[in-house]
Amino acid sequence: MIAGLILAAGASSRMGTPKALLDYHGETFVGRLVRVLGKSCNPVIVVLGYNADVLRQEIPPTVLVVVNPDPSRGQLSSLQTALRALPAQADGFAFIPVDSPAVAEDTVASLAHAFEQRSPSTLFVIPRQSGKRGHPVFAARSIADELLALPPNSEARAVVHAHVDRTKYLDVEDSGIFTDVDDPEAYRRLKERAV
Repeated sequence: MIAGLILAAGASSRMGTPKALLDYHGETFVGRLVRVLGKSCNPVIVVLGYNADVLRQEIPPTVLVVVNPDPSRGQLSSLQTALRALPAQADGFAFIPVDSPAVAEDTVASLAHAFEQRSPSTLFVIPRQSGKRGHPVFAARSIADELLALPPNSEARAVVHAHVDRTKYLDVEDSGIFTDVDDPEAYRRLKERAV
């Protein structure tokens, strides 16, 4: 079992409106990621923080919603909130920020398959295109404790970089793994690319 973690607790201050509710091909960012991850991951866990009451109404009842009590601490705190909700039977987890809505279904399915087929020593499966890494990141259950032990001012990449020798990179033809919609200009570029 691989849990899918969607990090959607941020304030979206640069965007000016909750990024999770922005439209991408007729779906909200969070709705699309729930659907795409849900084909390969179970359960799907969405971490909310700012605007939690509004966003919760847009999330299907099949999804586990957890709330980051202090989202101002940053994205790592949201990941840690999600990891505390991991079901005991989860062998691993995949995580992705809600502002990365464009990853292809096939990419997620390929990553999940590679994760399931990985050697016991492999801790991460990460998508890559032209030598550049993207999201979602798939991780072994044993990594959760390392991520939970990080101090609040750290980042998940500190753990990822510490295990480069135990990481499988999956080369994909999907620029959606790089999408990072932080402001109106980035959203405009995403919509132009999606036409």
